[in-house]
Amino acid sequence: MSHRIVILGAGESGTGAAKLALMKGFDVFVSDSGAIKDKYRTELKELKVDFEEGMHTESKILNATEIIKSPGIPEKAPLIQKIRELKIPVISEIEFAGRYTQARKICITGSNGKTTTTSLIYHILKTAGINVGLAGNVGKSFARMVAEAEHSCYVIELSSFQLDDMYQFRAETAILLNITPDHLDRYNYDFENYIRSKFRIVNNLTPADHFIFFADDEVISKYLSGYNIQARCMPFSLSRKEKMAAYLEKKRVIINHPINPIVMTIDELSLKGRHNVCNSMAAGIAAMIEDISNETIRESLRQFQDVEHRLERFLKIREVEFINDSKATNVNSAWFALECMDKPVVWIVGGVDKGNDYSELSDLVRSKVKAIVCLGKDNSKIIQHFKDMVPLIIETTTMSDAVRKSFQLAQRGDIVLLSPCCASFDLFENYEDRGRQFKECVRNL
Repeated sequence: MSHRIVILGAGESGTGAAKLALMKGFDVFVSDSGAIKDKYRTELKELKVDFEEGMHTESKILNATEIIKSPGIPEKAPLIQKIRELKIPVISEIEFAGRYTQARKICITGSNGKTTTTSLIYHILKTAGINVGLAGNVGKSFARMVAEAEHSCYVIELSSFQLDDMYQFRAETAILLNITPDHLDRYNYDFENYIRSKFRIVNNLTPADHFIFFADDEVISKYLSGYNIQARCMPFSLSRKEKMAAYLEKKRVIINHPINPIVMTIDELSLKGRHNVCNSMAAGIAAMIEDISNETIRESLRQFQDVEHRLERFLKIREVEFINDSKATNVNSAWFALECMDKPVVWIVGGVDKGNDYSELSDLVRSKVKAIVCLGKDNSKIIQHFKDMVPLIIETTTMSDAVRKSFQLAQRGDIVLLSPCCASFDLFENYEDRGRQFKECVRNL
């Protein structure tokens, strides 16, 4: 009987997996319970893959040898429960692609800063002339990259959902930036389940590998001793320097090479804010492990342009500055955004609540936010929490309305900050769609 691979979900990761599975000679079937985007449908047709959309035909799925599941499909979905009962192996597209490449893999996870750090490492390696690919939760799917153009090294952003279905996959350099409550709706509202997911990045590390992590993160520090990590540990810190691979000392970042350390002032870094000092340290250590020259690392950290939708200072209209932080889909991301603000803020917030605890934002909101503009279908939890902290909270259900009302509430010298703190799926396709609509509505003011 031929090895039958069934792929659930026909987005970027599913379509990439289908391409690679076909190349490797498997019998492939793709099933998506929703509508498939035009570009992926066209591609599946060109590949001559058997696929379906708008349904899951169990008879065509449950005869799989192996199932590759889109990270967006929750474990509690009835079909997944049935697959588990039948003990059909379920893997992620990352796990699948990892079988077919000998390239070095630098993998980044954390509740916040993943995309920035991943993009920054990619930028440094590309500047150094390395044949590097950008994959995972940012850029193209890893499977597509392996199928289309082999690279000598991949920089891969990994979400907890992608890590959940990885078993044999191994990163040569694993990076864990931080762990704060996020996606708890997917983890039975149990923070420990989510923590275990994040720590899967250390699975299969060998003594030849490296593990970079933020030593100041309380959750990482607490749980680290529970893992027998074989790799060489490379911690970084903002508060201490003993045994650190990178640290902060009097506004200077030191990336600790035994012979030739890199020293830069915080002002030299292109990315501002304390959280970005962490991202820059992690990227600098990763680049050093790859034997990139100090000069290239220093120059890249100076010149890097931040990611779209992440604290993107977008436009000023009549002395009101508009900042697009649509990528802030959890409380911790929004905390970083608010912490960076140095002028009065009109805050656009809301969307799909993922079990958020807003209390850690209270002090920042009291001191920095003059008005809240809710943008979501159900804003009751946000209103309930912040109603006594800001003079004005209003509700909107369209981006154009949210932008227009924010502009009316703002005065010269204020900031309108889109930092939603929530997922986007109630009103938008994804956070990129939300961010693009924000920018379009601002342009139209």
